[in-house]
Amino acid sequence: MNKHATGDGTVGKALDVLEMVSAKGRPVRFSELLNESPLPKATLYRLLQTLVSQGMLSYGDEQQTYALGIRLVRLAHQAWRQSSIAPIARPIVSALSETVGETVHLAQLDNGQVLYVDKRNAKDPIDMYSQAGKVGPGYCTGVGKALMAFLEPGELDQVIAKQSFYRYTPATLADEASLRADLDTIRQEGIAYDREEHEPEIICIAAPILSPKGRPIGALSVTTSTRRKSLDELKEAKPELLKAASEIAAAVSDWQFPG
Repeated sequence: MNKHATGDGTVGKALDVLEMVSAKGRPVRFSELLNESPLPKATLYRLLQTLVSQGMLSYGDEQQTYALGIRLVRLAHQAWRQSSIAPIARPIVSALSETVGETVHLAQLDNGQVLYVDKRNAKDPIDMYSQAGKVGPGYCTGVGKALMAFLEPGELDQVIAKQSFYRYTPATLADEASLRADLDTIRQEGIAYDREEHEPEIICIAAPILSPKGRPIGALSVTTSTRRKSLDELKEAKPELLKAASEIAAAVSDWQFPG
């Protein structure tokens, strides 16, 4: 059953339906949505028809399935350009990946989780979960912890309350106390690490991108595999990583970043 809140009227319900379709990652039938939605059958059907007519969803007659629509794609692209630091940061992200020879991620916080807004693969790319546009956990990724460490205490409490603390690997920080201890260390050192906490064999070093007032507006990471480098070897990228994070911060300092 879908657990999304539907207290925001028709618009809120329609957005919940869009998220349900998006979460499937494939075209989905009405019966599947009905099984998961708290909405009455007639209401769900009406919302789907409205979303289709507005181009936010598309409907395939042959398979009788719903998928995200082209209008939504256009809106998403504009949101990426207007509400993401990625367009400004892109040349710096590319240069960092070229310099260190590893995969570089750019991420922002999204409702307590990590939204990957850009990615530059190494010349010899490694298969991993993270891709631009994907959402990942905050508590067990380098970029997530780099972002969380520099939040104001009250905001940090809210973000921590949204973490699932699911143990992905034996190295995952699977409780609040362990996470808070790691965040204290990150604040002192200015960098965060993913020690195979989200995916086996995947490690990274990450740095926050801070506004002039010290607010985290993004995070940057250099990622590789333990098959290629040790964490100590990856730490050698720290100077270049911090330099790139500082350059991005300077590039967006006059930009009215969305609150």
